Amino acid sequence: MGGDADVVALGEALQRFSWPDYLVFVAMLALCALIGVYFGYLAPGAHDEDEYLMGGRQMKTLPISLSLVASYISGITLLGMPTEVYVYGIQFLYGLLGMAAALSFFAWAILPIFHDLRIMTLYQYLQMRFDRRVRMSGSVFFTISMITWLPIVIYVPALAFNQVTGINIHFVTPAVCTVCVFYTCVGGMKAVVWTDVVQTVSMMACILLVAYKGTVDVGGFALVVERGLQSGRIEEPVWQLDPFLRHTAWACALGNFCFSLVSCGMSQSMTQRYLALPSLAKARRSVFYFLAGCWMLFTVCAYCGLLIHATYHECDPVTTKPLFLYPFPDLPDSPPPLCSPAALLQLARAKDQVLPLLVMETLGMFPGLPGLFVAGVFSAALSSLSTGLNSMAAVVVEDFWRPLASAPLSEAAVHVVMRVVVVAFGALCVALVFVVEHLGAVLQLSASLNSISAGPVLAVFVAGAFLPWVNATGCLAGAAAGLSFMAWMVLGAQHAIAHGRLSFPELPRSVANCSYAFNATGTSEAAAMPLADLDPPMWLYRFSYQLYPVLGLAVSLCVSLAVSLLCRPPAAAAPALDPRLFSPLVRGLIKTDRKVMGDRGTHCTRNPNCDPPDNSHKMRSCCGCWRLMFQMSDGNGNNCVKTVKESSL
Repeated sequence: MGGDADVVALGEALQRFSWPDYLVFVAMLALCALIGVYFGYLAPGAHDEDEYLMGGRQMKTLPISLSLVASYISGITLLGMPTEVYVYGIQFLYGLLGMAAALSFFAWAILPIFHDLRIMTLYQYLQMRFDRRVRMSGSVFFTISMITWLPIVIYVPALAFNQVTGINIHFVTPAVCTVCVFYTCVGGMKAVVWTDVVQTVSMMACILLVAYKGTVDVGGFALVVERGLQSGRIEEPVWQLDPFLRHTAWACALGNFCFSLVSCGMSQSMTQRYLALPSLAKARRSVFYFLAGCWMLFTVCAYCGLLIHATYHECDPVTTKPLFLYPFPDLPDSPPPLCSPAALLQLARAKDQVLPLLVMETLGMFPGLPGLFVAGVFSAALSSLSTGLNSMAAVVVEDFWRPLASAPLSEAAVHVVMRVVVVAFGALCVALVFVVEHLGAVLQLSASLNSISAGPVLAVFVAGAFLPWVNATGCLAGAAAGLSFMAWMVLGAQHAIAHGRLSFPELPRSVANCSYAFNATGTSEAAAMPLADLDPPMWLYRFSYQLYPVLGLAVSLCVSLAVSLLCRPPAAAAPALDPRLFSPLVRGLIKTDRKVMGDRGTHCTRNPNCDPPDNSHKMRSCCGCWRLMFQMSDGNGNNCVKTVKESSL
């Protein structure tokens, strides 16, 4: 690029999405739609509820593992993590240690509970452990989390598409999401899983291609590492016990332990996939395959952040501004603006667009490769969106609609309700994109908003699985207190950030050696906004967002324990505890007057007033009443069945 070029012309030159790029992008969408058509209209059992929501519980380990990766690695990660490393450094990456610990703990201590019970939604477990009120509270928390997260997931790839094509995100978002809603609506779980497989391959291909080509162009891996070390972006773990620092190694590890435990283990979107596998061993295997895939993608994304700095280490595209952005009325001979102020934009209009800018500079001359990148980023978003919509269908039908229905739902009614839920929530998430685009840094915003419900939801399941003395009243009180406290804290912090009262120091980004003309009146070194003239925010608002799940968990558990102690029933009136509702780590502590032996199967017995019952291996509704049973040995080698709990759904 010649020195005579200005930043506006450069930005227009980089928006060179060609017809092969559009072809690659459209081909990905078309393939996803065809997969939905196949599983919705051609595959056997397409209209069965268990097939639609759980894949018949006979899914294969590798597709489920790839689906888990695709669902968890959203466009927020593909664009947000490189930006995080470019702006703040790799300290965030040390949180992967917490993620590994969380998933290992989940696989051995919590997953056996859900898999043994063969439930369809996590919140059925909450009714079995506590009561219907807690089940509904958990379902509402999940709904809040999805509604706040999915619009951000949609918005991020729209930014990438806008950067490489110039097409307004308000046109891109509805068009692409319509395809996602279509294949999720018609194809159910199997369509979502197999489109996730396609999208995972697309994600991995795009990010590896960017990393390889960018490294070659900049001068090699050693130079990337050298510039990262010199700039402070590659740094040792910070073990300082200061909760007000944005990132420290211990805060990232602890925060990611709690956040990963709830988002990867105790979320309906993820656990629904574990439960679609036929055995606990395969479900555990999928957890560790999923962990390996996440580590690989996170590491490559972080490396791309270092690559961005190595490429733009002397000319930051975020802080450079168009030449003659504003006219200079005090200078009579000053030239007019190059174009209208609305059209004069920075090279990277937002920090999260720096990676797409790098893609266009390194891959733009190869037809089809920018299209592969955009397809990969949109794949990450579509997989997360489709997973969320499929899970919302399960939650609405099983936790809201079916328990409140005055009569048993017919298969035809369930068929309609599931698809209406997918379409309705898809439309709502697209509409909320218009709100998200005004709310600031994507990665922190996503983690912060999810943390409103993450801590309280985690507390509910921790109390259920590990604390037998916590009762339903205490659990509800703790969840309400945690949710209220975190909503006040997180929204207060976001308000302070939006009004410039709270900011965090960024690593320096130079514009000292740009090869194009730009408005030099802007800052040449990115730094945090000085806050001396502003009222400082309340000390609670300054906590690292990594600690939000920890604080929510602590508040909820403390209130739950206190209220349960105050409201515990007399010993004679205390209900018998079913050991299967607790983690294997604490089952030995559960006092029971019966010894459970042999195969502990969960059965739904026939009510004589009902239609033919569901298969015995499923926990499903039998005319609004279910019986939880143990299959036990009578000591003489004969099996007998004994009812231990009965409840209304």
